[in-house]
Amino acid sequence: MSKQQRCTSSNPFSFPYTESARQCNFGGCSDLKLKTAAMPRKPELMSPAGGWPQLHAAIEAGADAVYFGLNHFSARAKVGFDLAELPEVMRTLHRRSVKGFVTFNTLVFDHEIDAAKNAIEEIAAANTDAIIVQDVGIAKLARQIAPDLAIHGSTQMSVTSAQGVELAASLGCSRVVLGRELSLADMRKIASQTDVELECFVHGALCVSYSGQCFSSEAWGGRSANRGKCAQACRLSYDLIVDGEKRDLGPHRYLLSPGDLYAIEQIPELVEIGIACLKIEGRYKDESYVAATTRAYREAIDLAMMQLPNEDAAEEKKDLEQIYSRGLGAHFMSGVNHQNVVIGRAPRHRGVLVGKVTAVDFRSVDVEFEHEIGLGDGLVFDAADWRSPDEPEEGGSVYGVKSVREKVVRLEFEHGKLQFDRIRVGDLVWRTHQAAVIKSLKPMTKASKPVFTRPIDFVVTAKVGQPLKITVQHESGLNAVFESETPLEAAAKRALDDETLTEKLGRLGGTAFHLGEIERTESEAVFVPTSMLNDARRQLVEALMEKLAEHKPGEDLNPVSTSSPSVADSSLPTSSGSPAAEQNNDPPKLHLLVRTAEQLDAAIRVRPDSITLDYLELYGLRPSVEKIRAANIVARVASPRILKPSEQNIIRFLTSLECEILVRSGGLLHDLLQTEIDRDLLIGDFSLNAANALAVETYQQMGLSRITPTYDLNAQQVSELAEQVDPRGIEVIAFSHLPVFHTEHCVFCRFLSDGTDNTNCGHPCETHRIAVRDAQGREHPVMADVGCRNTVFGAEAQTDPQSIASWQEAGIANFRLEFVYQTPEQIVAIADAFRSHLDGMTMAHDLATVLEANSPQQTTRGSLFVPQDFKSLVQLR
Repeated sequence: MSKQQRCTSSNPFSFPYTESARQCNFGGCSDLKLKTAAMPRKPELMSPAGGWPQLHAAIEAGADAVYFGLNHFSARAKVGFDLAELPEVMRTLHRRSVKGFVTFNTLVFDHEIDAAKNAIEEIAAANTDAIIVQDVGIAKLARQIAPDLAIHGSTQMSVTSAQGVELAASLGCSRVVLGRELSLADMRKIASQTDVELECFVHGALCVSYSGQCFSSEAWGGRSANRGKCAQACRLSYDLIVDGEKRDLGPHRYLLSPGDLYAIEQIPELVEIGIACLKIEGRYKDESYVAATTRAYREAIDLAMMQLPNEDAAEEKKDLEQIYSRGLGAHFMSGVNHQNVVIGRAPRHRGVLVGKVTAVDFRSVDVEFEHEIGLGDGLVFDAADWRSPDEPEEGGSVYGVKSVREKVVRLEFEHGKLQFDRIRVGDLVWRTHQAAVIKSLKPMTKASKPVFTRPIDFVVTAKVGQPLKITVQHESGLNAVFESETPLEAAAKRALDDETLTEKLGRLGGTAFHLGEIERTESEAVFVPTSMLNDARRQLVEALMEKLAEHKPGEDLNPVSTSSPSVADSSLPTSSGSPAAEQNNDPPKLHLLVRTAEQLDAAIRVRPDSITLDYLELYGLRPSVEKIRAANIVARVASPRILKPSEQNIIRFLTSLECEILVRSGGLLHDLLQTEIDRDLLIGDFSLNAANALAVETYQQMGLSRITPTYDLNAQQVSELAEQVDPRGIEVIAFSHLPVFHTEHCVFCRFLSDGTDNTNCGHPCETHRIAVRDAQGREHPVMADVGCRNTVFGAEAQTDPQSIASWQEAGIANFRLEFVYQTPEQIVAIADAFRSHLDGMTMAHDLATVLEANSPQQTTRGSLFVPQDFKSLVQLR
């Protein structure tokens, strides 16, 4: 028996990584198998696709998986495929051994549940590899109606700890996408504490807010980021107001616009940690971006698995900056450094910094360059040092380049395209477009035949008097068999040899494969017509492609029968649908949330049913809790919305207070449910994003006594939700400043100190009040929590007095008022007015008058606003 090894190099370790190596993917190299035998599992590389061009680019650049949305239930509402296209999308991917994941990662409203069911059924029928979900109700729904469809927890679940991972797993998630604010050390700790597959982003845009915890679009535009309609308010310019005065920040006016994530250098450690999937952000990006990023990370992963250095990383980073970049960096992945995440000069693509303006006349610009500038390059002149952020920038394509002196060139532009008097000496020059980079990507973006190929092996049995039998074997485990119609004869002159087999079976150009190994089981001198070998190769490739089209990559071909994964309370919640008013005749209860000791004194004077403490310093809570108890009022504490692995010990402190807890994160909820705490003490907050009856009842079945609906619901939807569940389990926020951003990025540290984190920033959050002022003049307060995370609150107080009556008619009895910077006098006035209205002593307009008078920046219905054409589509089950 003879065996042949075929590869684009006889020894892939003897040369730097090249395009030929990428073609091979080292799939058939025995040297690689020996090298990686003891290495961790190779992570998947997942690329984004907003449409067919991006999907094809991802395939040809070497993606292992592609994620994409459909026309609804997707967090990128403007891009995606039709549901009718999905079967062909999946066949296209599977034929190339690439997985396809559908993003079903929006909150789903009750009137959409039937449509969601139908969509999930069709997604499963299309042989989709997994759906990515945010909504806990939809996770349970998918698990119930499509048990064989894998479910992945979206990054919008705000998972930042092993406890959060386990809660998602209890809902049926086999993989969880971690928050982008985690460091490598955080990920390592999480990976050591769970067997659930972990996924993380490695490249692309960063949201300033934790995903799933941004309500700016909802508050200011009536369009929900949790519903796929992000308005990108974080990319706008803001003034920083410190203790009532505007702070001059020079060119840094985009206070909430982060740079882009770039983690090529972290790939080896991510592999070593055991992250199952590395994900590239960018479903709004074009095919060139998808090709460039996928190619770069494909190479980085392959080299990391081989324990080889990535010698081309610096050049590739420049190409990635050129394709799309707001400034690349590892950011939170390498640890917290608040001086690096948000630079603030610009909110958009900048490309590569190529130089600085040294002279300007009425028709040309002299530039001292760091990188060469060529004809056709697109440039933009960055005048952030002196120009208003609302003014357009000057820029255009280079029409002429003349050398002036060493490292200085004179650039000419098309006549009339630039206003040269708006360009000044010292302006930075960025290259936003370079034709050479786009051209280098065309083999992947304009491919007429497969570019990225995978190895296939052949087993050949050629014996005199028997048919020729050739089996092709794919790395997935799939195979196909060819048998000739006639038996073979003994060779009179030219017997079949290894060279002929290699030449004929290796003619795989234009297919999705390249030749791996050939194994010949017999060594007889037998004659095989070359036409028979050619026919065998063609038929085998075609048969293999058809099998791949119907097969899920990574799927076990010989599965062992096992029971379904454990899912806590796997039955779907059911609602009685009985009228809420008949279910609940409880008198209205008023709950106040305060953030300072001064506010607490005012709240106690009101004597509400409970007072919730949401203090900056968590460990200063105990005296205030005792003060509330001494007044015979129920005490509650608000937990942080985010808990990282190093912060999980907070649970011991919270439970030691022996009071009600406003639960704001899934990880904390999971931990609390492992204790013996009285479930009546647990109230779920808006940040758990309960948007439908399935989600509400799922959380209640876990153990929450009440839950606050997400801010994504308008006032009418809140009433309708209460009508479908036991309204005694609903607590609504009737007055608040919407927490529009909740971010790891600390505005205090970045702009009021030179420090990098809480260890050296001097804690300006303890001595200063700050706000960010938008173009409309509204000043949005910024506050820090115990984890030094910032919340930007809406300037206007959100409330809707006209809806109180309908909420009460729906059976809702628990109403919460949340205060930010209100004075004691304002708190008393607002709370007394609500108490009178809830007790039926005043009309809605009376309440509105008091609220307006005690809200310095006015009030708004905000996310509670019900559009004129909004119609209830709720379907009682």
